[in-house]
Amino acid sequence: MDSMLQSLANTEFVSICVRDPRLHKDYSWHTFVDYDLHLQTNSMCFRKKTSCVRRRYSEFVWLRHCLEQNALIIDLPKLPPWNPFFSLKNTEQVMARMKGLQEFLETVLQKPLLLSDSRLHLFLQSELSISKMERCARGGTRYTVAEAIQRSSRTYFRGMDDPGKASCDSDCESSSSSGLGLSEDTHSSHVQFFESSRLTP
Repeated sequence: MDSMLQSLANTEFVSICVRDPRLHKDYSWHTFVDYDLHLQTNSMCFRKKTSCVRRRYSEFVWLRHCLEQNALIIDLPKLPPWNPFFSLKNTEQVMARMKGLQEFLETVLQKPLLLSDSRLHLFLQSELSISKMERCARGGTRYTVAEAIQRSSRTYFRGMDDPGKASCDSDCESSSSSGLGLSEDTHSSHVQFFESSRLTP
């Protein structure tokens, strides 16, 4: 019995939970939803054993594209489809998307080859924008990937790097009300004007 318990204790695990959808508005009154990614692990692959960051749908699209380029021999899971009629007031649609995003991450985290991609770790355990994640992974920032994860604070990185534009591959979906009882953030530090400057799938 003791050996069985010890074996279980030594087993590596990675647990990811996509939760807490929140509605945000930018200065152009575009709206979008982001989600809290809560990760817990005892795996040596991860810099932090517990982390929480917020990511939106368009950032998941970017991540999948990165992983697809880096691991051509792996059949990557699909994301929940982009829906031009996605309604922020439709609880079922938001929850279905959230469930699909979690299933995507759960499948990705089961593939050891993908765990070697620094962009995946930045996505899950830092608060960097897409443009900064790309630059950091290429070694184009004054901070390393490990530093970005260890000090995952937007305020900290504003002092170390040029602000730069966030990604324009937005998932904006117009809505005049938050719906769903989601918390609304009108002037959020998570929102940058350039993220929602155009509508693309």
